[in-house]
Amino acid sequence: MPATYTSPAADKALADHSILDHFYGHLPPQPRRTPMWELISTILSHRTTHADEELAYDRMLEAFGDWPGVLAAPTAELAHAIRTTRWPDTQAPRIQEVLRRIQATTGGDFTLDFLAEWPLEQAMAWLTDMPGIGLKTASLLLLFNYHKPVLPVDTHVHRVAQRVGFLGPKVSVEKAHGVLLALLPADAELLFNFHKHNYWHGQQICFFLRPNCPRCPLKGFCGYYLEHYGPATAEALAATPERWDAAAWGKLPH
Repeated sequence: MPATYTSPAADKALADHSILDHFYGHLPPQPRRTPMWELISTILSHRTTHADEELAYDRMLEAFGDWPGVLAAPTAELAHAIRTTRWPDTQAPRIQEVLRRIQATTGGDFTLDFLAEWPLEQAMAWLTDMPGIGLKTASLLLLFNYHKPVLPVDTHVHRVAQRVGFLGPKVSVEKAHGVLLALLPADAELLFNFHKHNYWHGQQICFFLRPNCPRCPLKGFCGYYLEHYGPATAEALAATPERWDAAAWGKLPH
């Protein structure tokens, strides 16, 4: 049976995945960038636009050439190179400390591929012990690049989950990683699609201000819709688009 406004949280989470998987299209679990690129760029991305994050990453490697060059750079010069990020003076020493720990773990190489062989708990603990790397950054890396069954939760995923009603209103973004993971199968491909689709949904439809509820395919069981519009009528459900229309509404982001 389809999910309803009173369905249990797990049923709503699975319905969310099934509907958005159709609405946005199923994605193969392919990494968007190399592991080192993913890790360092995600550190740079904190409270920073994607364009400024990419600019900082490119300027850093243009200035210092490679990871040994970044590690050996004067910290103030590294901070200047990544100045388009939110906190360059904080992120520069963090990046260098992360590089030092990677080098120490590998015996000199700048690679994260040893994480593929490590148990999930060990990999997560090693990553989150480093400065500037929280659950979201560690989960992104382990899911995207090494297909570990974890779920990154950012503000968009968090907002959609709370509004639909399978995440409690007082559950923080940090705690949401474990809560949401417990509602879903431990399947990396499913979790990858759940993250990407809810991330897009929060960006493109379920905005922080004035969400586009008429376009939303989750309205049949979404608590926010029920509160603001009442139960979805047959007419409202019939008028809901079946798929994301990139030609009319724009291309989805990275």
